[in-house]
Amino acid sequence: MAGFGLPNFGQLTEAFRKAQQIQQDAQKLQEELDAMELEGSSADGRASVWLTGNQQPLKVRLSPELLADGAEVAEAATLEALKAAYDVSTGTMKERMEELTGGLNLPGLGG
Repeated sequence: MAGFGLPNFGQLTEAFRKAQQIQQDAQKLQEELDAMELEGSSADGRASVWLTGNQQPLKVRLSPELLADGAEVAEAATLEALKAAYDVSTGTMKERMEELTGGLNLPGLGG
C-alpha cells in the first residue's frame, strides 16, 4: 500500500488522535472565551464597553459627565469604546486560537 502514497495505519491513528485532542481543546477554549469579560474604553475613559472573548456584548458604562455633554458626544465615545472592546476581544480570540492550533497552518486561521 505504501506505493500508493497512503500513510500507514499508525500515522492515521496518530492524526485522528491529534484531531480529537484539538476538537476537545477547541470546545474548552470556546467555554473560556464565553466566560471572559474584556473591556474597551474611549480615549478619555468616560465610556466603557465589555464583551466576551467571542464578541458577545456584556455591559456598557457611561460616566455622568459624558452624558451631560449630549447625545452626539456620548454616542461617539460609546462607539469608540465598542471598537476598542472588539479589538481586544478579537485579538484575544486570535491569540488563543493560534496557541490551540500550534502553528498547524489550518485553512481560514492564517493571517
